[in-house]
Amino acid sequence: MKIRTILFALALCLSLPAAANFEIVSKAHEVSLADLRLPGSTSGTLTFKPCKDCDYQTVRVTGATQYEVNGSGLDLEDFRNQLGNIRNRRGTTVTVLHHLESDTIKAVRIRF
Repeated sequence: MKIRTILFALALCLSLPAAANFEIVSKAHEVSLADLRLPGSTSGTLTFKPCKDCDYQTVRVTGATQYEVNGSGLDLEDFRNQLGNIRNRRGTTVTVLHHLESDTIKAVRIRF
């Protein structure tokens, strides 16, 4: 029994330095649709408020940015059309995935 405990403690000690190497590369923001300004083109910028009392942030989008409605991928124009039909903009939440290293938007997702 003591050997198991010692091995478990040893394995735990060896795994702790590996946990220290984690680095945050992306950050997901839950944004009210009313606080989101979509880009005009695939090489434009997306503007959003990450929280109710925060200032607006503007981040670049690229041709690789993904736009999804209910799990289905759309191009930017179709995505804009889908969001334009939503009446409750304050009560609708959009997920914005911001890649911190490249300072670009990787994905914009909405479920309703």
